[in-house]
Amino acid sequence: MPSRESIPSGPVFKGRTAIVTGAAHGFGREIAVLFVERGARVLAADVLVDELVETELAMQKAAQYGGAGRIAALDVTDESAVARILSEFVMDVGRIDILVNNAGGVLGQTHKPVEEVTANDWQTIVNVNLTGVFYCIRAAATVMKAQRYGRIVNVSSGAGRSFSLTGIQAYASAKAGQIGLTRQMARELGAFNITVNNVAPGFVRSNPTTERQWNAMGEQAQAELVESISLRRLGTARDIAEAVLFFASDAASWISGQVISVDGGHHMF
Repeated sequence: MPSRESIPSGPVFKGRTAIVTGAAHGFGREIAVLFVERGARVLAADVLVDELVETELAMQKAAQYGGAGRIAALDVTDESAVARILSEFVMDVGRIDILVNNAGGVLGQTHKPVEEVTANDWQTIVNVNLTGVFYCIRAAATVMKAQRYGRIVNVSSGAGRSFSLTGIQAYASAKAGQIGLTRQMARELGAFNITVNNVAPGFVRSNPTTERQWNAMGEQAQAELVESISLRRLGTARDIAEAVLFFASDAASWISGQVISVDGGHHMF
């Protein structure tokens, strides 16, 4: 995680509340910590409880800058658990200003020819990357509508805008579906002063899965990937987090239904 010795200028979220899913490591942890640094009260949720404790410690350290953070074990594919966790958060802090749907991933799967992909292979990835986002948005929407304010930011992938570098069909499809859901929710919820946007990261070495993918590429493929990026470098979790915070900020109050590719100019749409 980047040094916190000097906190950069950026959006301020003093008095705002935020829920970040998939916050045990990588993008999610960075997003949660940055919100706390910028003054928000944050609920960081994930199914990976041991790693989530590390996020809690990072948020505690960041709290010196004005925010506060807590954690909750949450499997976003569990419909009732999502409703319960969000309800408990509202009962405690009174509102949900920001929802960041970051939970997702390939769940340890690797490429198989499509004829070898089982129904379970397909469904497990779709559940966490798309259906879980739907559950979280549905649970937050009632609260946000009542307060007539909300910022929803979904974290998809370059795979959802193009194709999966790892060749996983369900992942590319679920992330593309998430982008479609983003646009539909922006249209439906806009009348309630709720914006819904999407950040599509490029390849970032931010967690154990991406480290395994990077190492499996080999030196030549690694060099080719970096060369294909306009800025000639891999991104960081902080690069992704800053884009998420922009969408969640008042600076983006008239932006909705949009997708930002944060990938150093790898893909241009």
